[in-house]
Amino acid sequence: MAEFYKLKVKDIYKETKDTSVVSFEIPEDLKSDFKFSQGQHLTLKTIINGEDVRRSYSLCSSPFENEWKVAVKEIPGGKFSTFVNNELQTGDELEVMAPSGTFGVECDSKNAKNYLFFAAGSGITPIMSMIKAHLEAEPNSTCKLFYVNKTAKSIIFKEALEQLRNTYFGRLEIYYFLTKEKRDIDLFNGRFDDDKMNVLTKTFIDIPDTSEVFLCGPEDMVNYVSSYLAEAGLPKELIHFELFVKGLTEEDKKRVERLSEQKIDGVEVVIIDGGKEFRFTMQQDDDNILDGALTAGADLPFACKGGVCSTCKCQVVEGEVEMKINYALEDDEVAQHYVLSCQSVPTTKKVVVDFDV
Repeated sequence: MAEFYKLKVKDIYKETKDTSVVSFEIPEDLKSDFKFSQGQHLTLKTIINGEDVRRSYSLCSSPFENEWKVAVKEIPGGKFSTFVNNELQTGDELEVMAPSGTFGVECDSKNAKNYLFFAAGSGITPIMSMIKAHLEAEPNSTCKLFYVNKTAKSIIFKEALEQLRNTYFGRLEIYYFLTKEKRDIDLFNGRFDDDKMNVLTKTFIDIPDTSEVFLCGPEDMVNYVSSYLAEAGLPKELIHFELFVKGLTEEDKKRVERLSEQKIDGVEVVIIDGGKEFRFTMQQDDDNILDGALTAGADLPFACKGGVCSTCKCQVVEGEVEMKINYALEDDEVAQHYVLSCQSVPTTKKVVVDFDV
């Protein structure tokens, strides 16, 4: 069941001219439910002009801070981000789901790892949580951040990052790259490309000594840097990412078109959620398992419906489905039959999916 809790906005402030940081009051009786790991996100819900609008935002606070904060960058035409940046005030209430997501690795005080982070724009939000957590919990670990923004003034958390660098002097290195302003050193002008990555991997990055890499930002950046590092010798299982999706590839478009023509009328679907079963039969107008279940009256977790946030993740335990697109699940999750219900089209006459995962 998609359980939301009404939480009061403890504070909201402008981090940059188009980004607001929102913190929530968590009642004592909910703190165990809202315990989170670095890299996880909150799904927020509110009614905007009579419409139920939901979005997922990464927590930018560390699990050790006893704070629940998200940063929301205003997107032109974005219903929720515009509401947060222009209307939401301290003391208001929002409906919030408990933290979820698998972007991150566990902290261990015994670790002596070297972490690399690549971020662009608001992609810094989960990265910020990770950097703070690993620096505090792992005294022998180091972090390097390569962070792309348009201008110096648009850098989210710049002051906080500088404070962290001072606090953990010698253990945190930060390299800023600007795309709309010129800097004295050409390396730090513009986006990542072969020339920059060649210099970075020879001067700043020791591939054999790298323990984990985390990337968050636009799809093009994440895919490019991931591929470059893998080709440079970094094992793929050490590369973790979250995407901001720009558009479908030609391959994606063909798959979406093919699955849109898949005959699903009459498919029996069993939803396992909260230990209970919900059964329904998909109709011709149902586009995917999530939409079919919602139409039939199920109350399931979801947010973006774009295959990005993983809020609607479930596991196929009987039958088969195919996803139109997948920007959220890693290969090992797919191998374990996890799917995004908002993108899943049944390819058998009966499908059983489990949301209790």
